[in-house]
Amino acid sequence: MSAAALDLDEYREHVASRLPVLETVRLPLDEALGAVLAETVVTRWPIPLFDNSAMDGYAVRAADAQAGARLRVVADVAAGSADDPPLAPGEAVRIMTGAPMPSQADTVVPLEHTELGLAGALPGSAPPAWVTITRAPLVGANVRRAGEDASVGDPAVVAGRELGPWQLAAIASAGHDHVVARRMPRVAVLSTGSELVAPGADPRRGQVPESNSVLVTAALRAAGAAVLSATVVPDDEDALRVEVERTLGDATALDGERLGDAATALDGERLGVDAVVLTGGAAVGAFDPVRAVLGADGSVRFDAVAMQPGRHQGFGMIGGTPVFCLPGNPVAVAVSLELIVRPALRAMAGHAQPERARFRLPAVTGWASPAGRTQVVPVVAEAHGVAPVAGRAGGSHRVRSLAEATAFAIVPPEVERVETGDLVEVILCG
Repeated sequence: MSAAALDLDEYREHVASRLPVLETVRLPLDEALGAVLAETVVTRWPIPLFDNSAMDGYAVRAADAQAGARLRVVADVAAGSADDPPLAPGEAVRIMTGAPMPSQADTVVPLEHTELGLAGALPGSAPPAWVTITRAPLVGANVRRAGEDASVGDPAVVAGRELGPWQLAAIASAGHDHVVARRMPRVAVLSTGSELVAPGADPRRGQVPESNSVLVTAALRAAGAAVLSATVVPDDEDALRVEVERTLGDATALDGERLGDAATALDGERLGVDAVVLTGGAAVGAFDPVRAVLGADGSVRFDAVAMQPGRHQGFGMIGGTPVFCLPGNPVAVAVSLELIVRPALRAMAGHAQPERARFRLPAVTGWASPAGRTQVVPVVAEAHGVAPVAGRAGGSHRVRSLAEATAFAIVPPEVERVETGDLVEVILCG
């Protein structure tokens, strides 16, 4: 362990400098949400593909559609139709939104601008024989032109972009059913502690319900990772060693030997994890096995980090796999996940900006902050400002108060007190 506590940013840089970048894979669109695009997707055809109506109404020649004009309705075109009815002067075609424009029409008059109004297109209704225009349209009104959104070969979504619902829709519209994207991390979660009992079980004296694996698993999945396993391990060096070696699969064993085929998951398949996250045992307690097992050969380095909560952290590589060792108290776990683990995993998955955006909001009440440490406070963030949950900062064990928070306030190490009205840096993550 370092003689002095590391600055938080220094520790995060130590972690970031050792992370591998995951390979690219071909993903169907329904599996690509949250992935980072590795190859730019270009449009295969114009978007829109053809001139089409932007409204339910009547396709006309604009010159015929003066206010009061009475036009003969000669055809009906629905969305999906391939019809291209001829249109002579003084005629109109009833048309629905998205339907292709007749070649001789240049404008669409909305239903609302005819004497029949919306009643002119009731479900199942036949087109009227005649329609009277009540408001003259501009030439080209309510027509979506072919290629006005994108031409053939235009980029639909550029490489490096995180794929959200809007990007996936653009890719589908461009004519693609898959993408080449950076693979999302596969993670194993280990929660250590002999005092832990399963959620829902009745704890006896000295025991507590195990919540860290629930917290970590949910947070990692929300960050886009795939959690392959979540295991509770007692405070026993042999048990922890076996579980870590089993989890790492074909990686190097902790005693330097190859694990071989004996290291399999419970279902007989290798886990194939990209990272391991452990909670508990990162401090210097007499019965904590994590340092003894993972720090013995220097594979994992344990540091004191100048942050509150979450001072005791461990990170290293075992067989090329990043291993994160976090504190055991739930608020410290949540803080460590947000500031260290989440950005690390997202960087592995190719995110150019792996951290959440930060904002500055005024404090609606004051609180003390420890000198020389970055303080991370669960807060309720509203439009008028932020306030610590339950009106006070501190308490890395207060998991119920964590549930009430909507954000973390980040107080720099040189600030020893936040006063009412001070602008505070905030991460919205609750």
